[in-house]
Amino acid sequence: MRIGIPEGLLFHRYERFIRCFFDRLGVDVIYSGKTNRKILEEGIKSCVDEACLPIKVFHGHVSKLRKECDKIAVLRLMKCEYGESICPKFCGLPELVKSGTGEDNLVFTGPLYLNDKNKAKKAFIRDAKLLGISAYKTSRAFEFAFKELYVNKQREELDNRIVIALLGHPYNTKDSFINMNLKDKLKNMDIGIVTEEDVPEDYKLKQQIGLLKKPYWLFLRDNYGAASYLSEEKRIDGIIYLSSFSCGTDSITIELIRNKVKDLPILVLKLDEHTGEAGFNTRIEAFIELLERRKMREDYLS
Repeated sequence: MRIGIPEGLLFHRYERFIRCFFDRLGVDVIYSGKTNRKILEEGIKSCVDEACLPIKVFHGHVSKLRKECDKIAVLRLMKCEYGESICPKFCGLPELVKSGTGEDNLVFTGPLYLNDKNKAKKAFIRDAKLLGISAYKTSRAFEFAFKELYVNKQREELDNRIVIALLGHPYNTKDSFINMNLKDKLKNMDIGIVTEEDVPEDYKLKQQIGLLKKPYWLFLRDNYGAASYLSEEKRIDGIIYLSSFSCGTDSITIELIRNKVKDLPILVLKLDEHTGEAGFNTRIEAFIELLERRKMREDYLS
């Protein structure tokens, strides 16, 4: 039996956890690979029109795997490792994928609460049993993989003249096809890049103190906390926020960030399957020029 792993959506956030778990589980696994034009086109065909670009891309990854695999793992994430929620589409992702692609060979679709270790382990054990995998083997694989959820990323010291915070959902900031190789474009312009992953968890949590209530959405907490901290510490010259067209949670996140970092330039780039790269590049170049002029003015006044 070969199990397919779609490299879309939250795979970009939980890649270390997913790879460790399935490697330790000892099953034959095939990963769908990086997003490309063919995957996107397959996703558009099989997904509802109202869905955002990353959901359509995920459908494309599933469509690619169905030709190569016996089963496809589509996780139903209810709560993240810190207890926050995410887009409701993730709670019904297996049904959404099944209705679009017609696939009924989906596995590991049980409700998954990563903020409760024992509950999460039981969910994986239950789903793995359906594939004939022992509870002992699944438990050991899960114990090794769970540690990967809390591994801190090594922070990189930047000495670039201009540094921007690249924010947004991880499947937008990390998928080079969806964001049209934005990171490479910025690096070629000698622009330093920091992301919310470069900001320690406790720093992001402290930035919530001034809010009326604790953020309900995981990516709101991460992106707002990172933007607020990086701005206060004067570690960045501007923010580029990548947002999927029609994303409801991003509309709130972006406004909160704007209200918090009022004096910091922010460029919001909306992404969908119709986004043209020429216009995309023009907006980025104009934004970087603005930051450079602002930097020159600040240096002159100082």
